Order: sequence, then structure tokens, then C-alpha cells
Amino acid sequence: MLTTTGPLLVDVDFTSHLAGPGTLLWVRPGQAIHFDIPGERPAGDDKRRDDAVTIVFRAGLFASEELPGLTPDDPDGPARTPLVLPDPEVFRAAMDHLAADAAGPPGRIATALLHHQLAALLLRVRLLDSGGDDPGNVESRTFERFRRRLEDGYPSSRRVEDYAAELNCSVRTLTRASLSVTGRTAKQVVDDRVALQARRLLAATDLSVAEVGRILGFGEPTNFGRFFHRETALSPGQFRARFADRPGGIPGQRLPAD
Repeated sequence: MLTTTGPLLVDVDFTSHLAGPGTLLWVRPGQAIHFDIPGERPAGDDKRRDDAVTIVFRAGLFASEELPGLTPDDPDGPARTPLVLPDPEVFRAAMDHLAADAAGPPGRIATALLHHQLAALLLRVRLLDSGGDDPGNVESRTFERFRRRLEDGYPSSRRVEDYAAELNCSVRTLTRASLSVTGRTAKQVVDDRVALQARRLLAATDLSVAEVGRILGFGEPTNFGRFFHRETALSPGQFRARFADRPGGIPGQRLPAD
């Protein structure tokens, strides 16, 4: 998403960002998102403004070898927070080319063209946001392996020992890597991920509190309630009530787009 006029108030996973003109944001599958225009609109202004241009593409579109060092669906990938572009017109032109080619005649050549155009755009974002191909130190690489495994495993295990065994390292190694990268222990990183998913499901679905707990591996609702209160200082019901009257805010909500 590239803001063109703005500003837009963007909430991504319960963190708010003010995105002014020329700001790029890359929202990943499963994230809780909410977009709003800050301030009062003029009286009688009921028209939806074109504040952003967006590209929406399906998860799993690219094979791992197509985008070196980049996993498009990774929530911790490039532009996970708003990125102020030094030359937003370059990205706007690339997005406009995609839109124009997408409106053309379908076919294998057209599909391949769109695929390559999108790949080039995503790689450009990565270079701009990461500054190159630095693989990081040993601890950052260990933490990255841990984080990726956690994305698959958090609904079934909150035990650091399980992740250490799968990664063929010690709990101490995982904890040291986690502290180095995030300032949080490995156990806290695991609990943070579970709590984030709980907040997503409570804010953006109609699942009961008990159902949310079961999805996250809690056999008893009371255990889930204690865990959630410990992590957020709110009960699941109190947290959900904050979003009861809020318009939008559902993961996958469409943006105003050209």
C-alpha cells in the first residue's frame, strides 16, 4: 500500500502508525489491520477519497528461489512498519504499470509479465528497507530459524524446549539469541506470539473465548483467560469489548485504491 495523499492512520496488529504521502506499508496474511483518515471530514463530504494505491496478491505466489532472501508472506519482512520512500513516484509508476498491464488481455505472457513486475517491486522494497544482503551474526540467524519455526508451532506448543530440540540447539542458545535480537527471552517471544494471535482472533472474529483458547492449545478456558490477562492486563472479554463498536478493523479489509 502506497499512500498518495493522506495522511492515513494505520493500525497493524494493534500498533498505530500515521502514514503520510509517499509512505509504503506491506501488510501480511493474518495481520489485524484497520485504516482511518484522521481528523474531521468536511460537512457533506461522503465520497471515499483515493488516499492509497494498493496491490493485493495471494499468499504463496512466489517460490522460495524466486526472491532471494525474501519471504513475501513473512510478517517480519520488509516494510512491516510504514516506510517513508525517498522517491515515491518510482513506486507509484511501478504500481501504475502493474494496474495497466493487469487490465490488458489475459494469457500466459501477460501472467508472466505481471509476475515479474511484482517480483521486481518486492525486491526493490527489500533493498530499500534492509540495505542489502547482510545475513547477520550467528545469534540473529539462530533467532530467525526459531521465529520461523514458531510461526508454525505456536498453536501446538509453548515450550521452548520443543523448539530447541527441533532446531538442534539448547534452550540457553535460543534464549541468548532471543535476548540479543529482541531483548526478550525465548519463552517471552513464544508467549508474545500466542498473545498476538489471541488478540487478532478476539478483535476480528466471532469465535467464542473458549474457541480461541482451544485454537491456541489451551484445554480449559480458565487457563487461556489467566494467560491472556497475564500478557495484556485485560480479560479476553474486556479486550474484545474495545472493538465491538469499531467500524472496519477486520483482517483483509480492502483499502481505498486507484
